[in-house]
Amino acid sequence: MGRRRTIDRDKVLDAAEAVVNSVGAAGLTIDAVAKASGITKGGVQYCFGNKDGLIDAMMQRWFDEFDAAVTAEGGDDPDPIKAMRAHAAVTARMNTADNARTSGMMAALLQREEHMAKNRAWYRARLDGLDLSTEEGRRARMVFLATEGVFLLRGFGFLEMEDAEWQDMFADILKLLPERDRA
Repeated sequence: MGRRRTIDRDKVLDAAEAVVNSVGAAGLTIDAVAKASGITKGGVQYCFGNKDGLIDAMMQRWFDEFDAAVTAEGGDDPDPIKAMRAHAAVTARMNTADNARTSGMMAALLQREEHMAKNRAWYRARLDGLDLSTEEGRRARMVFLATEGVFLLRGFGFLEMEDAEWQDMFADILKLLPERDRA
């Protein structure tokens, strides 16, 4: 009796991201991911069920990675202002490749209403908890909107910028919120 072969889900997700980045969201198929990861279509389906399951897993992995980085930056239970500062700081550290990776995935993820709903919920959660009756809360909202605006403009290629310009923009964005000591 032979040893049962296991499939590394993260490697399959890496292959799916590579497919999106190389041929675009329209090219994300079970077959393309199977070929890119060196497994059968059945292997991809075993891991994710179907294309929607694959996209859900890609999205969840991105959310988890980003949220872990924000937690590392801002602490386990930051107040909303500190959380927004951490969100902007983590985004500021993205390089061109990270930005392209994430934007390419977003293009794939936004093709269906179910995926849009998850994305909307993730974004809404970033704004919930801000006290918009305060100047600080309104500034934090603007930090979020500026952060995501710059991220999307660069990621989708609407605004070309070198890393130095990216860092300069985030230095200005982060000046909108006060520094807070780490917990």
